[in-house]
Amino acid sequence: MARPYGRPAARFTVRSALTLSGATGKESGMQKLSLLSQISIYVLLGFMGLFALLLWGWQVMILRGKAFNNPDGSTDDWHEQKTHYGIAFADVFVACPANVIGIVLVFVYPRWGYYLLAMVSFWWIWANVMTTATSLRFYRPRTNPLMWFIGYPFGVLVGMGYIVWTVVHFDVIYFP
Repeated sequence: MARPYGRPAARFTVRSALTLSGATGKESGMQKLSLLSQISIYVLLGFMGLFALLLWGWQVMILRGKAFNNPDGSTDDWHEQKTHYGIAFADVFVACPANVIGIVLVFVYPRWGYYLLAMVSFWWIWANVMTTATSLRFYRPRTNPLMWFIGYPFGVLVGMGYIVWTVVHFDVIYFP
């Protein structure tokens, strides 16, 4: 098919979409990373996005008044523990949206995405250390250790993984 003014059609590839900033058209520095570094950030972003979306859905349920049974046998129900309402509210309206927006920004305007995800990573660490410590002290997971690990301390590993990845690649991602 002929293009207007005789210009060939631009070739779209996944690599071009991931390495160009949609806002400025400048390279994001992602292509300066090794293949292993690129794969590792995409895996981290995938985990962060998946868990943020799952948590978002669960916390919306809690805000609506439904109890949620945790893998350690405890229950999140703000009718019984009023602090769960505040935690759910903060997750639904601050933490989860910031996480999703940060992931989108990594592909649209990378530097801002990296900044936002660095802040979100501290939330991942804080929230999951808090819930892991509470679970170990008061509930002691017995039924399904794998689900408990995914539900509690795995978020700490994801948050720390992103922070370590950022420190290792600081010059490339912030000063391309």
